[in-house]
Amino acid sequence: MTSPRQQARPVLACGEVRTCLLPTLLALDGRAAAQLLRLRMDEHERVSERPNLYVRSPEILTGVDCRLPTSNGAKVRAVGTVITRAALTEGRLLQAGAYFSAPAAGPGLRRPWGHYLLRPGIVEPFGKLPEQAAAEGVLEGAERGELDLGTIADGMLAQLVRHPLLDHRVPFKSRRTRLRWAALRATGGEGPTLVRFRLAEDGLRTVELRLPEDIPAGAAAGLCEDLALHDWLLTTVVHMLDISRLGTVDGSSAILELRPAIDHLLHLWMPGAHVDPALRHLWDVLERDPGFTRQWQNLVQRIRDQLAVQAIRGCAAT
Repeated sequence: MTSPRQQARPVLACGEVRTCLLPTLLALDGRAAAQLLRLRMDEHERVSERPNLYVRSPEILTGVDCRLPTSNGAKVRAVGTVITRAALTEGRLLQAGAYFSAPAAGPGLRRPWGHYLLRPGIVEPFGKLPEQAAAEGVLEGAERGELDLGTIADGMLAQLVRHPLLDHRVPFKSRRTRLRWAALRATGGEGPTLVRFRLAEDGLRTVELRLPEDIPAGAAAGLCEDLALHDWLLTTVVHMLDISRLGTVDGSSAILELRPAIDHLLHLWMPGAHVDPALRHLWDVLERDPGFTRQWQNLVQRIRDQLAVQAIRGCAAT
């Protein structure tokens, strides 16, 4: 007998991730992080202490009945459940994400909610799904009345940052980033592929993937959460270097501006640490172009060089 998941045979998976600095002065330890992400009493949080402290919440289902975004204007109604979850890295970086999978076709009539609850994370279209147009529609962004994964992710983020554990005293100012992703099924026996990673305006990034049928949407979501986290780190440290005016002002002033990066961020760079092994090699694409780790190492070296110069000046002054 086949399971409901097997019957659905998803051909498309889509999601959106929000990444931000946790609004609290001190990083949370493992116990406090687990308390923050205790979204369900019937399921425990996932806590990992190696190679860094990483806590992921249980999954929450959100029922949806609305049109899917499409790039060609096709009006496709879909019903099902979207999975939302959150993660906290080193008690400092908070992420909330929402994602779903969709089959190539669905029933022409709405079914009882029990049917959809047995298929968590599956959104079924009424009739045939325009796969490419739906993937492009999600990446372009939902319009009013369409399934908006960003709004669902924002809802979870808003719930978490209101937690009484948080004092809302941040060690430095930073911006939230958004990453949208869409994964179509690979054809011809091809393996997982990262087709495109794009930087857009207002902190938006988009990722296009091709995945074999045996790769679940949750694994793709985990990869994109990891990409979003490291992109946030790069974006934030680049901004810190810009406002520090390194090389154009007194070195001690620049170091004061960069101190938060030294204290809170430089040790967080660990691409692929919590990515499904079947997808970890997709990081290699980003290491070649645009060269995530090369850029990060260059930023870190600039900061360390400035620290060394200031140390030498301090010794010379004494």
